[in-house]
Amino acid sequence: MKYGQKAILGGLLLMLGACASFMPPPISIGEPESSVVSKLGQPTSRIEDKNGYLLEYTRNPWGQATNMARFDRSGKLVSYEQVLTVEKFATIKPGIATKDDVLRTIGHPSETSYLSRLQLEVWSYPYKEAGVWNSVMHVHFDNNGVVKMMQNAQDMRFERDGMFGFGRM
Repeated sequence: MKYGQKAILGGLLLMLGACASFMPPPISIGEPESSVVSKLGQPTSRIEDKNGYLLEYTRNPWGQATNMARFDRSGKLVSYEQVLTVEKFATIKPGIATKDDVLRTIGHPSETSYLSRLQLEVWSYPYKEAGVWNSVMHVHFDNNGVVKMMQNAQDMRFERDGMFGFGRM
C-alpha cells in the first residue's frame, strides 16, 4: 500500500471513530438505569415523575436536541426519545400545563428570560424543525407557573450575515 493510500485509509478510520463517538451504543427497552448510564454517560438532569423518573440528556444550546430516558419505579427503561419536536411541543397545552409538566415533556430550557411588561417568564428551546429549520420554541409562563402561550421563531444565531438576520447596517 502506498503512502497516500495509507493516509487516506487512516483518515477514513479516524472519521469513522469520530462518528461512533456521536452515536452512542443502542439501548433497549427494559434495560436497567446502570446499563443506560454506562452507554450514554451521566445525564444532564434527573426529573422525578409519578410513574418513575426521567434522565435528561441535552445537547443544547447549540445541539438543538434533548433526549429523555424514561424509567419506571423499578429502574427499568420504558422509552428513550428525542423530545424537542413539533409533536412533543403540541402536547403542551396553554392554560393547563405547568412548569413541571414542561420539564417532564421536553426537559430544561437552554435559556430563560422574563418579559416584565407582560409579566411572563420565558423558557427557550432551540431545535431543528422538521429536521431542517433552525428554530426556537419559546414557552411563556404566567406568575402561577402555568403555560400562557407558546411561540415558534427562527433561531437567529444561525444567520449567515453576521448581524443576527438584520442585514448590514
